Amino acid sequence: MVAVGIVVMVIALVAAGGAPQRAEDGLLGAGLGASWAVPVLRIIADVAAVATGGAVLAVALFLPTKDGKLGTTAIRACQDAALAAGVWAVASIAGLIATATVILGIPLSHLAEHAAPAGQLPQVRALAAAVVLTAVLAVVLSGTKTKRGAQLAAVLTLAALIGPLLTGHGAVNRSSVWSILATTSLVIHVAAATIWVGGLGAVLRYARRRPAVELFSTLALGCAITMGISGLLTAEIHLDGRQGGWGLITQWVTTGYGALVFAKTIAFAILVTVGWWHRRRTLPTLATGDQAAFRRLAAVELLIMAATIGLAVALSRTP
Repeated sequence: MVAVGIVVMVIALVAAGGAPQRAEDGLLGAGLGASWAVPVLRIIADVAAVATGGAVLAVALFLPTKDGKLGTTAIRACQDAALAAGVWAVASIAGLIATATVILGIPLSHLAEHAAPAGQLPQVRALAAAVVLTAVLAVVLSGTKTKRGAQLAAVLTLAALIGPLLTGHGAVNRSSVWSILATTSLVIHVAAATIWVGGLGAVLRYARRRPAVELFSTLALGCAITMGISGLLTAEIHLDGRQGGWGLITQWVTTGYGALVFAKTIAFAILVTVGWWHRRRTLPTLATGDQAAFRRLAAVELLIMAATIGLAVALSRTP
């Protein structure tokens, strides 16, 4: 998934005009290596976050417990989530360092000299908080053997997801109402995406039985509706939706940001179609005990989701 996401992200950034550029003559700059490292590390962190959230979701909803204690499969899911949270933390640390150098416009070798101003940046502070939360999350998950521990992990996962979004591309330069609306819709969008993508991966790995798949199918439908509404709302705000009419529509094809929104919308439509096919074809097949069709379709869906994550990261870094 990571490789697919990175390839799609690079293509999207180059095509939409958001690719990192060399610093002008006479300026130090962070360098192309650090500039490209920011979105690459963001994808690694996002995929790890999705894997963490999906495994925690499986423990909370799909996997059986007895007297509040987790079964063997649920404990294995927690161990997998702990590993994913560790990767998430490491990628976030590296992303924090790369982000600081890019924002300050200095090479990595000069960062120690500018540690104080870097610590004042809201983006760096948000990433630092996420690093702490993910590190704590990894420790909590590694020792989780009860339902209550899994519930605590779910709260920590949500908190680690939300933090960086509060200073990300949801913070548009508008009135406070528009900024709050954009940020709120983005938080909802990311939470729904994590549940949908992570939940599918978790069901595929831990719970391919029909009851679990049917429960996830219902949950995925709600996530799809939520993602569609919140995604269009966020895009409309960033594309200056207040002007309305034809001007808004033309921005989908005349701006790099709009083109990526359009591409992401197409990917979303494909995912909804695949989900509909799941309900129509693979669920009845799964009832017979044949899991092959579900595994194949779910694997294809996860690849499309990885590509969509790549588009989302590119979108967050496109003017």
